[in-house]
Amino acid sequence: MVERIVVDPLTSNMSVLRPAVDLLARGLIVAFPTDTLYGLAVDPRNVSAVAALLRVKKRREIAIPLISSDLDQVEREVGLMSPMARRLAATFWPGPLTLILEALPSLAENLHTGNHSVAVRVPNHPVARELSRLVKHPLTATSANLSGHEAASTADEVIRSLGGTIALVIDGGPTLGGDPSTIVDARGDHPILVRAGAVAWGHVLESNKW
Repeated sequence: MVERIVVDPLTSNMSVLRPAVDLLARGLIVAFPTDTLYGLAVDPRNVSAVAALLRVKKRREIAIPLISSDLDQVEREVGLMSPMARRLAATFWPGPLTLILEALPSLAENLHTGNHSVAVRVPNHPVARELSRLVKHPLTATSANLSGHEAASTADEVIRSLGGTIALVIDGGPTLGGDPSTIVDARGDHPILVRAGAVAWGHVLESNKW
């Protein structure tokens, strides 16, 4: 039976997340709420944990997105930020804009399938950000569902989909759902749209005119 921690994102003392921190340190998988849907967290520096995540998702190796607590953590632990990437982060983080960066070598090779790029965002959800802050590094945030199945917007949906294949679900109530994050390649001087989503592409282009 998967363990569940119930958290009110607005009023709970985030110290209740400590069991999740301990499980992640042991290389186990934790489901958690974000500002869009529920995601699956492991330590992205741990090759074995990333491999276990791919097995649970029943998908072949493919780049796995990350979330971080803030911009400083992204720059320390995730990837190289171009001036353009910093402008976009300053405008849209926290929020549903994912930036593709050059990955730092500390990240697991199977996280980015050897292409040395990584997708990351700072989510607009207090539980997701606090979990990343408590573990002191970014976390994977691939959707909490089997590959090809509908993404989960509640803890109950996560449990029905993944059952005993994960260690714990952080139940923060229903997520907003809707469009996924917009993904932008931010490695050069100009943004490149990779996936349309919650942030309109026109807003991304407008913000890059600073």
